[in-house]
Amino acid sequence: MYLDYWELTSPPFESVTNRAGLYPCESHEGALFKLRYAVENQRGAAVLAGPTGVGKTMLVHLLRESLAERFTPFVHLVFPQMSGRDLLVYLAEELGAPPANPPRHTVEESVRRLEFYLKQNAALGRHAVVAIDEAQLLEDCDSLETLRLLLNFESPGRPTLTLLLAGQTGLIPALGRLPSLDERVSVKTVLRAFTAEETAAYVRHRLTAAGCKREPFTRDALEALHYLSHGVPRQINRLADLALLVGFADRLPQLAAQDVEAVSEELVALAGET
Repeated sequence: MYLDYWELTSPPFESVTNRAGLYPCESHEGALFKLRYAVENQRGAAVLAGPTGVGKTMLVHLLRESLAERFTPFVHLVFPQMSGRDLLVYLAEELGAPPANPPRHTVEESVRRLEFYLKQNAALGRHAVVAIDEAQLLEDCDSLETLRLLLNFESPGRPTLTLLLAGQTGLIPALGRLPSLDERVSVKTVLRAFTAEETAAYVRHRLTAAGCKREPFTRDALEALHYLSHGVPRQINRLADLALLVGFADRLPQLAAQDVEAVSEELVALAGET
């Protein structure tokens, strides 16, 4: 709706799903490098932690895009709140394990299916990846111990898959309470929110990637964006997108701090009514 007004060729603050759109901040670049290291060196498990909205799911998508073809299949589970039994059944189906035999969907049957498939997959020169979002929820379902079973499958002498656990910062102490899994984690990386300088650079990067050749936000507006979003990319996107829409509706030549603050107050007021 506001693209022509701000001289944009595409929406600047939508989710990024490819490497070209990634803002190259130190935290995200470093995390992606470590995750690639874990997968490409066939490590058993890796952890990506950070507060809500800092880009964990985005990095999982970018990791998948950046891996060579032999790192397959790649399963991405975004709703992990299921029992250990159901989790094993789900993973066996998603990975492409052979059909189940009676008695169906027992833990033992699923483990046999997974072991058979993963060893076959490794024999073909491939390496599977299982990425689980919101992995901190697995502790409540007692499923972390179940996942550890998958790391026992080796061929020859190396894990047949890499388990990538992505979740909020509570994931790290949760793993500490399960030493048998924690000791199998070769990489732990934590994403942080943007600094004020990174927030300004991030907004400019997204605008430039969307074809913008003008400065919709003043310097004080960028400072307000950082303060009100706490440097969390998802909140920056939401606030900046709505600010551009309001600026278009009001025919503003540029967005100042008070404009961003007014949009934020409206969002807070709407949230209070729900």
